[in-house]
Amino acid sequence: MKEFVEYLVKRLVKYPDEVSVDVRPDGEDGETIYVKVAESDVGKVIGRQGKIIMSMRTLVKAAATKQGKKYSVEIADGKSGKA
Repeated sequence: MKEFVEYLVKRLVKYPDEVSVDVRPDGEDGETIYVKVAESDVGKVIGRQGKIIMSMRTLVKAAATKQGKKYSVEIADGKSGKA
């Protein structure tokens, strides 16, 4: 799933070399995918009224359902690395 999210995000941003994706456990059966991008690219990943990130979360949820897992996608801020 990490590679899938990384692929999607790198196609959206101006600086794909600055994209990093980190997956961390979240409870017993879930994981959180943290996406870090250049500060100038955050708006491109979120999209107008959050439509891009919501669509990405929907795609990840659909793919995760096939795997029997739960994932959430968060945009990490540049200072702490956490959402």
